[in-house]
Amino acid sequence: MQKQWFISDLHLAIERPKTLALFEHFVAIYPQPGDRLFILGDLFDAWIGDDDDAELARRVRQALREASRRGVRVLIQRGNRDFLMGRRLMRDCGATLLGDRHITEVAGQRTLLMHGDLLCTDDVDYQRARRRFRNPLFQWLMLRKPLADRRRIAADYRRRSGEMTAMKAADIMDVNDDTVARYLQRHRVRQLIHGHTHRPATHEHRLADGSLATRLVLPEWHAKNAVAWVDDGTTLDPLVLAPR
Repeated sequence: MQKQWFISDLHLAIERPKTLALFEHFVAIYPQPGDRLFILGDLFDAWIGDDDDAELARRVRQALREASRRGVRVLIQRGNRDFLMGRRLMRDCGATLLGDRHITEVAGQRTLLMHGDLLCTDDVDYQRARRRFRNPLFQWLMLRKPLADRRRIAADYRRRSGEMTAMKAADIMDVNDDTVARYLQRHRVRQLIHGHTHRPATHEHRLADGSLATRLVLPEWHAKNAVAWVDDGTTLDPLVLAPR
């Protein structure tokens, strides 16, 4: 039976070798030929461009390319940490790059897939920065810098991002319920799956027409705590992955 797999926020980095090894094991063992693997953003803790030749980039390319060759369809959304992923990486991995909003059927229900950062509209500073980073001119200029410069910029961004997160109130960094409702209504769906917030849970939202919608928040991956959600065509259930 063909299945669909959903993961997000792996934040892969060479400094987290156990999480990287767990990802490689998961991709090699779990999705079977004919399955679809959805990666809903922040596969990498930082992605500096599709020309990256570092060990992490090589290993992730290889893992996904081998899965694709086995007949697994790999579909990837950009996150806030890997917004520079592009067509070259997808070609190398045998993957498909999805837009920020993707509609598909999950467990028999029309479903909206997102990374989740667009839902956090209370974090005005982040939304302003997101518009800047997604600007084609900004990306064009960034990708023309030498790899060494981009690595230094990415390391600085990761450091400053951690500092800013520690200073913000927790509720500011979570989703805005009104924004969630608007996306659900705009896309005419009653199910939403996303990551980004690192607050795994299942929520219910009452929409303007009185109907109920479900929002599933995917977890961040850690070496000792990684979960993939799997759809067998009728139900959507979590699968806890054993540490490597």
